[in-house]
Amino acid sequence: MKLNYRIVLIITFLLVAMSVSLSVINYVISLQSTQKQLEERSLPLTVDNIYTEIQKHIIEPNLVSSMMAHDTFLKEWLINDEADVDKISNYLETIKNKYGMFTTFLVSEKTGNYYTSDGFIEKVKEDDPNNAWYFAFRKFPKAHEINLDFNSNIDQEMIMFINHKIMDEQFHMIGATGIGLKISYINDMLKRFRQQYRFKVLFLNEEGKVVLNERGIHAIKYLREVPELNALREDIVSKSGSVLRYDKEGETYLLNTKYIPELDLYLLVEAEVAQFTEEVKQTFYINLILSLLVTGLITSIILMAVKSHHRDLEYLANNDTMTNLPNRRAFNEEFHRLFLLHKRNANPVALLFFDVDDFKQINDTLGHHAGDRALVRIAELLKESVRESDLTARWGGEEFIVAFIDTGVEDAYAIAEKIRESIENDAVLYQIANHSVTASFGLTGFIVNDTIDTLLKRVDDALYEAKANGKNKIAVR
Repeated sequence: MKLNYRIVLIITFLLVAMSVSLSVINYVISLQSTQKQLEERSLPLTVDNIYTEIQKHIIEPNLVSSMMAHDTFLKEWLINDEADVDKISNYLETIKNKYGMFTTFLVSEKTGNYYTSDGFIEKVKEDDPNNAWYFAFRKFPKAHEINLDFNSNIDQEMIMFINHKIMDEQFHMIGATGIGLKISYINDMLKRFRQQYRFKVLFLNEEGKVVLNERGIHAIKYLREVPELNALREDIVSKSGSVLRYDKEGETYLLNTKYIPELDLYLLVEAEVAQFTEEVKQTFYINLILSLLVTGLITSIILMAVKSHHRDLEYLANNDTMTNLPNRRAFNEEFHRLFLLHKRNANPVALLFFDVDDFKQINDTLGHHAGDRALVRIAELLKESVRESDLTARWGGEEFIVAFIDTGVEDAYAIAEKIRESIENDAVLYQIANHSVTASFGLTGFIVNDTIDTLLKRVDDALYEAKANGKNKIAVR
């Protein structure tokens, strides 16, 4: 049995090792796959989607602004007809309404007047911070630019201004025109990517300043605020774009950067790797628990099978399957224990040994099947005649043995006589053998200095004495 348990233990260990190994291998592969997909597909795809969405919202307004800058009406008005303010305000209002812009504007280089669809607004002054954009634009080498302005006075909206220079025939700047539109869609887009895809999106300028991020979400203002990011500044603020990895406070982050020329800004998409691998970890734990449960179930089934098999083997080893009596081996083990107790306590014990008379004749004339039925019936009669505390066994063949505990020879003789009579007078045995079946008995008790061998020899001699005296008798020694 110990060997069986050792085998079960080894099988359990192998199953656990296999389950844990497969779960760990699957976890590592899934983790690597998730990180690779995040780095090679999800982040670049997100960057491309954001860029495409920004382009989609910039192309048409930029064309409108460019059209205004090249409109001959606008140029003629600036050169010859600026005094007619209604003309320009009507023009700007028509463009605004036609294309659904938030605002349309015009600045005259000659007069410094600032016009919108509402007409004249103000004169731009170089010392006015609100007008700094115009004087910076005059020095700007390109013919157009895009500015982002977070206006706290206009519904907390981010406003995108697309400015175009108006040039005369000699390519001298005679003014600036353009459109302004609310870009709340950008904030909604940043929020969507954070909530739905778990990406943090920022827009940086050349100096590493955060120009645009989701409102209401705490974000850094400069790259230098995070040493780990600042160390990657050259790679982040790069027009070639790249995928970067850095560690901060024990967590790993992936960054994908892209330069957006339309805004002259750098798009930064950041992903915390742990958020994307959490599901992989949960799957790993679930798989591990399930595999261990299955292993435990398999082990339990194996243990039950081993125990059942052991019980069967133990029963076969200690019992006679035909008569359901203990066999000689089991009797010897119990009798040895009983003998030791007798030596210590001197309690009386009687030993009865009996043999079915002329049993060979039953087998030879009626067949072994009849003989087996006779033995089964004798075993049943024996069980009915002795106490459960007494030791009974089929000694072998047609021989049976009984050890009467705490019973003297005289009392044992009376029980033996009862057994003898029940066998001789049993109708079932008569029907099986077609005649009365009898048995011869040898009986003895423990005496001083007895050993198991001397006791068994003495009861065996008593049996032969009963046989010699005509059978169907009880001999005592």
